[in-house]
Amino acid sequence: MTIYVGNLSYQATEEDLTAVFAEYGAVKRVVLPTDRETGRMRGFAFVEMTDDAQEDAAITQLDGAEWMGRQLRVNKARPKEDDRGGARRSRF
Repeated sequence: MTIYVGNLSYQATEEDLTAVFAEYGAVKRVVLPTDRETGRMRGFAFVEMTDDAQEDAAITQLDGAEWMGRQLRVNKARPKEDDRGGARRSRF
């Protein structure tokens, strides 16, 4: 499972998020997406932990919590949707 963390401060770093989530268990990976044009952080992140129970605890405790002056949105990440656009062709 991957955790979505929204409404992040633009000053947050991977190290900051790792430290916060490490309170709930071992953090496997933190991804902070950036804008392609500006290189600026987009205000959200994805966190992967080694254990589902630890991820659930982190979600429960951190959703709605104030951190770095913002109220976090923390929940299970949804699978990425296919957004390539264009018409789909069927083969017959």
